[in-house]
Amino acid sequence: MNAFADWLLSLAHTLLSPGLCPGDWVWSTVAAGALTALFPVAGAVLVALMRKFTGNRYDTGTISAISVIAFVFTFGLPWLAFNGISSTYRAVRQGTASLPGADSGTIFREYCSLIGVQSDYLGGGQNIFETIFYSSGNVLSYGYYLGGLVGLPLVALLFMILQARTAMRRGPKWPGRLLWVGFVLFVAFSVGVSANTAVFLWLGFLPVAMLGIIPIALVGPPAWVVINRPERERPEPRPEPPPPVEPPAPPPQQQPKQYTPTAVAPAAQQLAAAPGPIPMPPGSTANGGGRYRRIKRLGHGGFGTVWQAVDNQLGRTVALKIAHAPDRDTEERMRREARALAMVNHPNCVRVYDLVEEPDGLALVMEYLEGQSLATAVDTIGPLDDIAAGRLWATMAGALAAAHEKGVLHRDVKPSNVILDPQGIPHLIDFGIARSRGDSTMTATGMMIGTPDFVAPEQAAGAPASPASDAWQLAATVSYALSGYPPRGTRETPMAALMAAARAEPVSRLPQRSVHARLLIASLDNEPRRRPTLHTVVREVEGFLARSGKSADGPVTRIVPPVGGTTRAMPPRR
Repeated sequence: MNAFADWLLSLAHTLLSPGLCPGDWVWSTVAAGALTALFPVAGAVLVALMRKFTGNRYDTGTISAISVIAFVFTFGLPWLAFNGISSTYRAVRQGTASLPGADSGTIFREYCSLIGVQSDYLGGGQNIFETIFYSSGNVLSYGYYLGGLVGLPLVALLFMILQARTAMRRGPKWPGRLLWVGFVLFVAFSVGVSANTAVFLWLGFLPVAMLGIIPIALVGPPAWVVINRPERERPEPRPEPPPPVEPPAPPPQQQPKQYTPTAVAPAAQQLAAAPGPIPMPPGSTANGGGRYRRIKRLGHGGFGTVWQAVDNQLGRTVALKIAHAPDRDTEERMRREARALAMVNHPNCVRVYDLVEEPDGLALVMEYLEGQSLATAVDTIGPLDDIAAGRLWATMAGALAAAHEKGVLHRDVKPSNVILDPQGIPHLIDFGIARSRGDSTMTATGMMIGTPDFVAPEQAAGAPASPASDAWQLAATVSYALSGYPPRGTRETPMAALMAAARAEPVSRLPQRSVHARLLIASLDNEPRRRPTLHTVVREVEGFLARSGKSADGPVTRIVPPVGGTTRAMPPRR
């Protein structure tokens, strides 16, 4: 311990030893405190570098490595430095040791009356414990020591916590506690250090602890591809071997890994695989029979017209989507859409009730959602705040993830396809161009998949859609909700917007002041593999909402009917 302290003091005296009040060795003590603060910074930098390769995979090996780094760099080395320097000064004062360096004799000099002889000041007096708990009665002196021995370490602890959180960016923060808990132990076990020496050590320690956040931030967080790697590389469970007396069963057909369903009910699997029409629920009718009475037209799209209608048998309001041209290809597409949507069971996804024959074509009977679109709400009340946008993002990301787990892509996520109900809860609608696995050939000739302002770059360039492209479109929708503009800005014509998307022009209208700006930049990356997955987005956004004391299932806006009867959006209740 003394050899380590002698080396540290010698280096500090070389760096800083002006012959000014309060004395060269007092200044060297300040420099020694600054050098000691470099050890925790180095530990946090090592952890940040390690996470560049491990991401958020905290197994036994990773936690053990962080624990060793925390013990060595935030407890062990600082404790050896502080206690060793104090012991060296005491030994010099008693004449049992000498300081390193040719100028060691200056410690017995007095540079000013404030300190007196340096050896007596640094090597004598009470230790930290005695000074704090056994006051001499001088109020000014006690306040000085209380500020230097308690206040300075507490401020340093704040910056140690910030260092740990910076090293743990884009991941759970709890492993960072190992870093600053080690620092707390170091402070607690240093109560035997000379109080006079400790004050000047902490005066040097604190500025470096503050500036130490900079090199940790420069290391940067792990890439999203590293963070998402454990989810993609998770091994598939191996099937149990067949009994030896029976011939082995043929291996199950493997689906593409990106769209592997999780816990799909057998009935839903049968529904998606059946080549014919979907099975009708009890009480439904395959030929309509006047069961659905239309009230008003709600919209007109590329594949159908949507009507508000009433189910005469059940007495409920439904949305009726009828194909424009009821030919074989369109009918097959409608049946596939119904089978795909019937597999998705999420409270924020539109539900499919039935598939019937109407006089003017095949009709898809869906849940009718009262309210208005997110696009209209933003136009009416202006951009959303961070809390409302966080709720929107987390809810819609969960809905899309549920669809992806069933092998269904949306392909046209945009503000007009998010409906806000009277409670302000968002719902994802219009899976009219959705695809289930194996449906890539069911695209009408010349049909553009997606909306130009909100289409992912790879889709605009002709690449197949993927969960990453749905995630890009959702991030673009959230960016619009926060700023009122599409992320690439607006273009004069849809073709110009499509060309901008195909060229992967950089996003230019992001909400810079939002707390979601960093996650939006990552989610709108032109390279799909670098984007965070929807599950990562849900975890990040729900973490922000939890830290803000808000729940993810709250309202985005509140829809209230005015006197005229037309719904309008109000800001969410806090």
